[in-house]
Amino acid sequence: MTRPPLLACLFLGGLLAACQPHPEAASPTPPPTRDPEARLPEGPDMAPRRVPLDERPCRETLGDAASARLVQRCIAVSPATHPPCNAANPCEMIQGEIDRACALWTRDGETPPKECKG
Repeated sequence: MTRPPLLACLFLGGLLAACQPHPEAASPTPPPTRDPEARLPEGPDMAPRRVPLDERPCRETLGDAASARLVQRCIAVSPATHPPCNAANPCEMIQGEIDRACALWTRDGETPPKECKG
């Protein structure tokens, strides 16, 4: 006489499964918009994906010499223990850290380093 409880469990399980939303019933995500200023990353180990230009490494955006100067300015002024002062980060991120750090010097009433004027 184990069949009625087994059938009841199967029936209830089917009802519960029917109450779950279907993946296609979920709100659809809009298709990605075409960004004319995007590129595909290069390299054999990287899966193709769209990367906006402003997220490119600073080294690619400014070149080795200019990005190295920006990184040195960042290191000189940043009080952070792990600042984003790395040419592999976007230039905007590095410049943002310089701006933030220089504002701290000024806010505290101290004379900012010469790297804040660059």
